[in-house]
Amino acid sequence: MRSMSTILLWTVASQLVMAEDWPQWNGRTRTGQYTEDQTLRSIPPEGLKKLWSQPVHYGYSGPAVAAGRVFVTDFIKKSGETTNNPSVRDQLTGTERVLCLDSASGKVLWTHAYDRDYALSYPAGPRATPTIDGDRVYTLGAEGDLLCLSVNDGRVIWQRQLKESYRTESPVWGYSAAPLVVEDLIYTLAGGEGSILVALDKLTGDERWRALSATSIGYCPPTLIKAAGREQLLLWDPSKLNSLDPKTGALLWSVPIAPKYEMSIAPPVISGNKMFVSGIGEVAAMYEIDSVKPGVQELWRGQAKDAMYCANSTPSFDGEFVYGADCGKGCLICMRASDGERLWETFAPTAGGDRRQSHGTAFLNKVGDLYYLFSETGDFIIARLSPEKYDEIGRFHVLEPTNECFGRSVVWSYPAYANRCLFARNDKELVCYSIAVSP
Repeated sequence: MRSMSTILLWTVASQLVMAEDWPQWNGRTRTGQYTEDQTLRSIPPEGLKKLWSQPVHYGYSGPAVAAGRVFVTDFIKKSGETTNNPSVRDQLTGTERVLCLDSASGKVLWTHAYDRDYALSYPAGPRATPTIDGDRVYTLGAEGDLLCLSVNDGRVIWQRQLKESYRTESPVWGYSAAPLVVEDLIYTLAGGEGSILVALDKLTGDERWRALSATSIGYCPPTLIKAAGREQLLLWDPSKLNSLDPKTGALLWSVPIAPKYEMSIAPPVISGNKMFVSGIGEVAAMYEIDSVKPGVQELWRGQAKDAMYCANSTPSFDGEFVYGADCGKGCLICMRASDGERLWETFAPTAGGDRRQSHGTAFLNKVGDLYYLFSETGDFIIARLSPEKYDEIGRFHVLEPTNECFGRSVVWSYPAYANRCLFARNDKELVCYSIAVSP
C-alpha cells in the first residue's frame, strides 16, 4: 500500500505536469487558446480568490508566465506631462523596468531597470509582452530597447537599441509588437529602409537578415504559419500583408491592405484555409490561403456596415465565425466568415453601456466551448459565444481601470492564464487570482 506522503507527492507532481505556461503574448501558441483543465466555467458565489498582488508602475504590456515565474515590464515616470493626445508625442523622462516574480507568492525575485526617455503619444509605459524561451526572457521597451535577460537572475546577456541600430524613430505609439522566438532566431520589428522586420540570433543578438520597407513598422506581432507545405512568416506593415521565408527573409507574397494612421495592430487570424485581417478605418479582408504554392486569394473586403475592424485586441476565428471587439463602435461583434455579415453586437463585455465607445476593448481567450474575456473595465468575464447570441455566464471585477482614453478610464493590457490562475495588471498593481475549480 502506498504511504500517504507518496500519494501526496504523486498528486502534486501530476498537477505540475498538467499545469500550462503562458510564455508569450496571447498564450503558448499565440492563438489565444487556453487549454488547462479543471478551470472555472462560472463565477463562484463568493467571487474569485485573490492569491496575491504586487505593486507595479505604468505599462500596457501584459504578463508572461513560465516555470513558476511571472515577467512584466513597466515605466516609472520622473518628469513630463501625459496628455494622451493621439496627435502629440508627450515628452517624459523615466525608467523602464523588467520584473521577475514568483508565480505562487508574487514575491519579486529580481528587477532590471534602465533609464529611458519617452517621446510618444499615450506614453504609459512598455507595450510588448515579454517572450520567455527556456532560461532566457526577451523584452521590448516602448522606445526600442530589446533585451535578452537571464531568467534566473536578470543578468543582461545581450541588448540592442533598435532605433539606434537601424537609424529610425519609434512609431508614434511606441514599439508594441511582442518579439517571436522560433528555433534559433528571434523576430522583431525594427524600422528603417529595408529593415521593418529583422531576424536576430537569439543567443547573441547578431543580425541574420533584414527585410521590408514601409512608412513605419506599425504595431503587429509577427506570426508563423505552415501553408503550401512550408513555414511562412507573416508580418502586416502599415501598407501590406507580407509572407516571408523565416530562414532567409525572402519575400514569398504580399497583398495591399492599409489601415488608417499606420495602425496595423492585430495579427491575421486563421481557421482552416481562411485568414482574416482587420484594422481601424473600416479596413478588413478575408483571404483563402493557397495550399499548393505560397500565396492568398482575396475572398471579400469589409464594407461600412459589415465585417469588424479590430485594433487593441485580436479577434478569435472560431470555425465559421469570427468574434472581436470593433475599434470604431467599441462593441463585441459576431461576424460570419463566409461573407462578413454581422450577426450580433453588444457593448456588455467591452466599455459597457449601450452606445458607441471608440476603441471599446475586450481581450478574448477561448477555453474549450467557452470564452474568458478581460474587459477594459477591469472585469473578468466567462461567456458562451455563438452565432445566435452573446451569453454572459458571469463576471468578477479584478482590477481598477487606471489609464485614460477618450475621457473614460480603461485598462488595456492582455491578461495571462497559467497554472489555473489569472494574471492581470494595470498601472498600479499586478494581481493573481485562482481560476481553479474547487475540489
